Amino acid sequence: MKEIKTNAMRLLEQKKISFEVVEYEFDEEHLDAVHASMSAGLNPEMVYKTIVMKGSSNNLYVFVTPAEFTISLKKARSLTGEKEIELLKLDQLLKYTGYIRGGCSPLGMIKQYPTFIESLAELEDYIYVSAGKRGLQIKITPADLQMATGAVFADFT
Repeated sequence: MKEIKTNAMRLLEQKKISFEVVEYEFDEEHLDAVHASMSAGLNPEMVYKTIVMKGSSNNLYVFVTPAEFTISLKKARSLTGEKEIELLKLDQLLKYTGYIRGGCSPLGMIKQYPTFIESLAELEDYIYVSAGKRGLQIKITPADLQMATGAVFADFT
C-alpha cells in the first residue's frame, strides 16, 4: 500500500521538522476533534482543532485550539484587530485552505494565513493536529508547530 502524504506532512518534511502520524477510523457523522481524539485513543486535551475565521475586512485567520474548547469571539477580535469575526463558511473552506471539514490542518494550507495557537499548548510536550486528511493526525511539539506556521501563542478561549 502506498504511503499517504499530505501537504501538511510535505511542509514539515521540507522544513526538516520531526513529527509522527497517527491513523484512526473516522465517522462521516462525527467529524469533530473530540470524536477524532476518541477514535484515535488520544486524550482530547492533547488534540487540537483548526478553526478558520473571517474578519469584517475579509481577511482570514487560523486558530488552533484544544478539541473541547470554544473560541472567544471578543478575544479573537482583539487579537486580529477586526471589528467583527465569524467562522468561515464550510462551503468556502476547501477553496481557501485546500482542506475539508474534519481534515483541516493548520499546516500546508493553500495560502499562509495569520495563525494563533491557544497558549495552553505551550504547557505540553507535544500536541496533535490534523494531518490534512480525515483519519490522520500529526503529533508535533507546540514550538515546531509555531515555527512551521509562523503562529503566535495567545489566549483566545
